Amino acid sequence: MNPDLDLVLDRVIRAPRALVWSAWTDPSSFAQWWLPAPTICRVDRLDVRPGGGLVTRMSEDGVDFQPHVDASFLVVEDQERIVFTNTIDSEWRPVAPAPVHMTAEIKFADHPDGTDYRIVVRHGDPSSRARHHELGFFDGWGSVTEQLASVAEGLVLR
Repeated sequence: MNPDLDLVLDRVIRAPRALVWSAWTDPSSFAQWWLPAPTICRVDRLDVRPGGGLVTRMSEDGVDFQPHVDASFLVVEDQERIVFTNTIDSEWRPVAPAPVHMTAEIKFADHPDGTDYRIVVRHGDPSSRARHHELGFFDGWGSVTEQLASVAEGLVLR
């Protein structure tokens, strides 16, 4: 981790790693947590494999959906790690996404209380990292991680 370029979020989710992974890789589960509530997420593509696409849209009213993310998965290690970037879209075209370019690495590990969940978001320069921090990285990624935990922990109860 490079503190000048990276933002990190750690969380223990009280659900087995397989269920947290499932909430990340199943489109219907993913849509429940990927955007901070009350924003509604529509998953257009969730092809969780190296080279696969991640395309989501967002809506405040459930009717008008605007583009949210168009990214590519770089690394997928079953129930251990997902790496994706928004600097290459789902069709493998280089893009300059607003408001920041980033590569996100999500790690899943066993923990006595469930799953150790770690996010490292890498930026190309200090100003991009600072911009992402100012835009509310910890609030945004923190709230969706909380929502992910609720979805995964809800799967435990089924």
